[in-house]
Amino acid sequence: MFRSLATQAIIFFAIFQFLTWFKESNMLERQESLTEHNFILPTITGEAISLSPEKRTVIYFFAPWCSICHASIDNLQAIYEKNETINVIAIALDFMEVSEIEDFVAKHQLTFPIVIGNEQVKQAYKIHGYPSYYVMSEENAVISKSIGYSTELGLYLRSL
Repeated sequence: MFRSLATQAIIFFAIFQFLTWFKESNMLERQESLTEHNFILPTITGEAISLSPEKRTVIYFFAPWCSICHASIDNLQAIYEKNETINVIAIALDFMEVSEIEDFVAKHQLTFPIVIGNEQVKQAYKIHGYPSYYVMSEENAVISKSIGYSTELGLYLRSL
């Protein structure tokens, strides 16, 4: 019985790892640098923000209509509140009206910068699904990446 359960667990883990690798394969490569892209984008509060971080930064791409984004954004808020050494920027994509983003932010009481993205940013960061995020170094190179739901612990561990 134990042997069968262990075999099933190993098979499940292998399938999970393969699917994770497959869905991340179209994203930017680890250590890939975005120094040639110095995007400066507006936030929903009217400020301008640079996507070239001065410290380790989680750049989180979401769409206001995405149910998984709604489920995982609170984990990102918790990371932002608990870790002063990690910067967080969320970029809204694929929306019709800015009011959709504002409603999303109000519903989740987000306090980190929310940026209004565009197609150029979406293409430069190779965003093909939501939520997607990158952990960027101070040199604007990819440290970690993921697509889909992530727990608070998962986000924290990837940002180390």
